Amino acid sequence: MRTQNNNMDKIAILDFGGQYCHLISRRLKDLGVLSEIFPSDVPARKISGDKSVKGVILSGGARSVYGKNAPKFDKAILELGIPVLGICYGHQLIAHLTGGKVVSGSSGEYGLTKLDIGGPGGILEKLGKTKKVWMNHRDTVVAMPKNFSALAKTKHSRIAAFADARKKIFGVQFHPEASHTEGGNKVLRNFAIGICNAERFSANPKIKHSHILQNMRMSASPKLVVRNIIREAKETIGNRRAIVGISGGVDSSVATMLVSKAIGKNLIAVYVDTGLMRYKETEFIKRIFKKASINLKIVMAGKQFLGALKGIGSPERKRKIIGKTFTDVFSSVAKKEKAAFLVQGTIYSDRIESGITKHSSKIKSHHNVGGLPKNLKLKVYEPLRDLYKDEVRKIAKEIKLPDEIATRQVFPGPGLGIRIIGKVTPEKAEIVRQASRIVEEELKKTKLWKNIWMCFAVLLPIKSVGIQGDERSYKYPVVLRVVESKDAMTANFSKIPYEVLEKISIRLTNEIKEVNRVVYDITNKPPGTMEWE
Repeated sequence: MRTQNNNMDKIAILDFGGQYCHLISRRLKDLGVLSEIFPSDVPARKISGDKSVKGVILSGGARSVYGKNAPKFDKAILELGIPVLGICYGHQLIAHLTGGKVVSGSSGEYGLTKLDIGGPGGILEKLGKTKKVWMNHRDTVVAMPKNFSALAKTKHSRIAAFADARKKIFGVQFHPEASHTEGGNKVLRNFAIGICNAERFSANPKIKHSHILQNMRMSASPKLVVRNIIREAKETIGNRRAIVGISGGVDSSVATMLVSKAIGKNLIAVYVDTGLMRYKETEFIKRIFKKASINLKIVMAGKQFLGALKGIGSPERKRKIIGKTFTDVFSSVAKKEKAAFLVQGTIYSDRIESGITKHSSKIKSHHNVGGLPKNLKLKVYEPLRDLYKDEVRKIAKEIKLPDEIATRQVFPGPGLGIRIIGKVTPEKAEIVRQASRIVEEELKKTKLWKNIWMCFAVLLPIKSVGIQGDERSYKYPVVLRVVESKDAMTANFSKIPYEVLEKISIRLTNEIKEVNRVVYDITNKPPGTMEWE
């Protein structure tokens, strides 16, 4: 999110390429505080020249501070007299550049970790003595710069938070912006409002309805976001024709309906059945969108996709091939329809995991981000590019999409192709499709369902010995993946009761003849990701 007005208080966020840089901005916005994201090497004079900047946050990053070409920041920022907060990599970088010491730890800290708080005050004000915080690092600060004092520790990080109280410079090893960090919003509030004294835009009637807020990509009001996107789509596409890839998920559905409101019949919604879709997905699409006033075109392309994937086992190659095949299909339709634009339901978490910023690490290529060719003749328009999944769901409700869409579980663009580890075949696709159907059916019967972000089956490229019908069997094991999340940037595995897992296991091994073993994935994100590939 970028703001361009120099009269409103804001926090400058320096981007070191971490997954959660944009999420910091989102959390500040939720607190009513504006922010602007800058590249990590922004000169101190640019920060000091903007009197609306009340504080600076150094975001996390994927590198080690000692690494070759590791991103740095202008140390003069620490001498500007405005508060500074370093998060994770930013915390380590403050120590490294000002006389402290950072080393690679003997053990990493990924996911929830117990934080012991040494004393009250500053950024940890009113957090109590202990909190569970979200960690994502191996490097750790082992010696502080001069005039700094430790504020908190964990089992593997004895300096998990520090401060130079006189200069108002702080660092935390954990991620307060992650939804799983207890009291994380309070840490950001303590910094932005308590220490930086940034005026909240929601508290200033002159700011609340200013033209700047009208142009914010991520507004607190779904109604305002809807109005902004429709206006932007009209200005971007104009009287030209566009196609949109629609998958049945909430992202592509919201993108379709918003752009349809902007350009009407000039939008053609293209649903591609890749042979890697959910159980009876094509029938679902026909039923849901038959009532909507959009031009819907269904392309049955299972043979084309599965043929292109034949013999391919690399996760990244599979994603690229699926992306290219989608592009081929869309290009063919666009040529027939004389369309100039390709609209996609890309959201922010897709973009950041594909390594879109200068120093960010590519975790995996999302086919609608990393799979598009440079010579694509269509102009790409992504109306949801700066939004998180929970915000898209709010928009879905605002524009009155049915709950079947608004609350639908996430499904990856590459489909079942990345839930089959290794080489993809039609037979394996059917196993995963049926297994995921069973998992979803059983979990929908429980009270757990409302808290589940994703639930699906993963097929491994191995077989294991079992006993079925008093005979030895040699069949596939299936992995269950069930996670809870708010924004897809972090996630916890769901604590499913054993009796529920047992019901799922019995159904899988009884109803799918190729399966004889079921295991449950208890990995959080990080260190894992939502998907296995």
